Amino acid sequence: MEDENIALNSVLGLELNRVFFAVRETANKQKIIEFAREVLESERAKLPDSASPEGPAN
Repeated sequence: MEDENIALNSVLGLELNRVFFAVRETANKQKIIEFAREVLESERAKLPDSASPEGPAN
């Protein structure tokens, strides 16, 4: 199951990258970035036991 999640995340990341570079307007690129951050933060909130990529909390 974890391998499937990794593969899906890779595909989603590549697709997000493709869409980002297909968009010409800076304002729309900013919206894509904000959306991706919101999704990432919500996924991190679902996994309270996972380590933060920034390192351990102080």
